[in-house]
Amino acid sequence: MTVKKLTRRLMVGDVRVGGGAPISIQSMTNTDTRDAAATLDQIRQLADAGCQIVRVAVPATGPGWTLHETKQAITEIVAGSPIPVVGDVHFDYTLALAALEAGVQALRINPGNIGVEERVKAVAEAAGERGVPIRVGVNAGSLEKEILSRYGHPTAEALVESALKEIGLLERYGFQDIKVSVKSSSVPLTLESYRLLSERIDYPLHVGVSEAGPLWTGTIRSSVGIGTLLAEGIGDTIRVSLAGDPLQEVRVGRAILKALELSQAGADIIACPTCARTQIDVERIASELEERLRDLRAPIKIAIMGCAVNGPGEAVEADLGVAGGKTKALLFKGGKRVGWYAKGDLLQVLLDEVEKITGELSKKEES
Repeated sequence: MTVKKLTRRLMVGDVRVGGGAPISIQSMTNTDTRDAAATLDQIRQLADAGCQIVRVAVPATGPGWTLHETKQAITEIVAGSPIPVVGDVHFDYTLALAALEAGVQALRINPGNIGVEERVKAVAEAAGERGVPIRVGVNAGSLEKEILSRYGHPTAEALVESALKEIGLLERYGFQDIKVSVKSSSVPLTLESYRLLSERIDYPLHVGVSEAGPLWTGTIRSSVGIGTLLAEGIGDTIRVSLAGDPLQEVRVGRAILKALELSQAGADIIACPTCARTQIDVERIASELEERLRDLRAPIKIAIMGCAVNGPGEAVEADLGVAGGKTKALLFKGGKRVGWYAKGDLLQVLLDEVEKITGELSKKEES
């Protein structure tokens, strides 16, 4: 992996972004923001799963819903959220001002779609007074007509030009507490856009593949796009954009960071691909273990190996591991052989050992 590019540092609430800080995981609620209780319930679930920053759509006003009610809902959400809240605003700058007054720890806007420059100035000054950063979010599907007409279709150059234009609007009013994204549903276009933008600015970058798709497709597309950029040292925060439960976004994001060894949190389960020598049900044990430990935060590496050919060698590199034998399975812990166990007991044996190990880690952290 190449050295991570050092960007400017900013704070989203109590979460450091850029400046060498660890990559943070973001997600977005899909509840009706006007239902503050439901939104807060989802935010708490996301936080428990490892989400560090959460974005909420700031509802537009209209029949039956006033600006005052919008501000009230956001105020309640911010007050009850265990993690920093980003207000997501489009078109109506008064929503951005209301979100700032409600206490959001960051804004996500596209300065070009909130109206004349006086309105951009009002938002920039209000955010600056409160020390609230702004993410300039550029998407391939919503480029300005003038830029799109010159390039003919979304290109990396077009996305970067749009981002630089929006950054310039904020900088014009002395605002520099900025992070930026240039997303597309096309992985190659996303990669090219972020690479180009990274060469042009030192603001922290929020990385993701937009509209990545449902769980299976979206996980693959996001892992390739986000993972490639992070491996090249590009990116300070990430969001996996999946159609469905945002909890899955957080879990996939954690898995991407673990795969790149950018995070140690949670269970890292390795398993052999199985062959004719396999002596235990590797797939079942590994899958059930993964499901049971999916939201574990303590770092632990577990190896599930089907036989004694490569099993012991692989398992001793893990904190915990098993290797299948003809009649029983061998358990490893901390690189040492612990003993033989009945094959039918393996899942529970592993879960019990995980509880012991992670409990010991928690005690060390407390002391």
